[in-house]
Amino acid sequence: MATYIKGAALISPQKTFGERALPDEIMAYEQVNFLQCKEPSYREFIDPMVARRMSRIVKMGVCCALKCLQDNGMTSPDAIITGTGLGCLEDTGKFLGSIYTSEEKLLNPTPFIQSTHNTVAGAIALAIKCHSYNATYTHRGFSFESALEDAILHLDENPKSNILAGAFDELTPDSYTITKRLGLWKNHPVNNLQLVGDNTRGSLPGEGVAFFLLGGEKGKDDMALLRSLRTFYNPGNYADVEREIDQLLHDQGLATKDIDLVVAGFNGNPAGDRIYYHLMKNKLKDSAFACYKHLCGEYDTSSSFALWLAATVLKKQVVPAGIRLNDQTSLPVNRVLLYNHLRGRNHALYLLEQC
Repeated sequence: MATYIKGAALISPQKTFGERALPDEIMAYEQVNFLQCKEPSYREFIDPMVARRMSRIVKMGVCCALKCLQDNGMTSPDAIITGTGLGCLEDTGKFLGSIYTSEEKLLNPTPFIQSTHNTVAGAIALAIKCHSYNATYTHRGFSFESALEDAILHLDENPKSNILAGAFDELTPDSYTITKRLGLWKNHPVNNLQLVGDNTRGSLPGEGVAFFLLGGEKGKDDMALLRSLRTFYNPGNYADVEREIDQLLHDQGLATKDIDLVVAGFNGNPAGDRIYYHLMKNKLKDSAFACYKHLCGEYDTSSSFALWLAATVLKKQVVPAGIRLNDQTSLPVNRVLLYNHLRGRNHALYLLEQC
């Protein structure tokens, strides 16, 4: 089923909110342990009296979704579908902290209510008075992909529908401390623009919120066509990954020579980046390669940032210098292959095409 990306909005550590392409000025963060979003002014989208009762990730989610709808002249979609790896961590932390400090007595229920993974999708529905289908998926590294697959199934049944699909994940001091103990992050501060190629263990954690307006029928101002989406779990070796790529392309009647640009999830961790370098030197050696996690950091739904980036490249026909990894880039860019994995287990392939 053809799925058209009609509009998108992104809140990230870069100045991407309200932009339809990656800004020329890429934000450089010197000697940091993690990346956090540059929050927009919420007053334009959320009543201040309402916003004061929302956590940071809920405000970002609602604001980003409303911006996506506003830019496309949409007041209420036919469905709201979101994906998140870890949900609303700030409120989860508040609730767990109150359990400890109050010795499980006289707990304030508000942080628990707002800590559930579907809080953001529910808040969006309340904000726009949308009573349509509303779902949230939380499947670790497949959370955003699961949301997209649900949206694609809806559009397959009713191509005239407009689906608001998005992803969100936040980083808090507590979650950073816990996950660092697991050996997921760098043991030293880094410059985010020098992340790719860093040969030390671990990556740079980040966060982000992205929303997309999807439709099943082509429009004149569409950003890109999401032609195919494929996920696979814990491949045994490079050959398994190459077979998945071949199968995706074969199903679409394409070959590797038809891919103009590959957006890959390099995150600065040598163990995870090896597969990307292998593909760049072998299977996909004739395609241009680009990276993105030095801009947003690593998190469960970072592929939503990559989807926004790929769609803007196809729409604007500009591959920003700050994401290029080799000199193969040539215009026009007709097809983009997005490949990302989370810690070697959750692997996702997207095939996008210029409209």
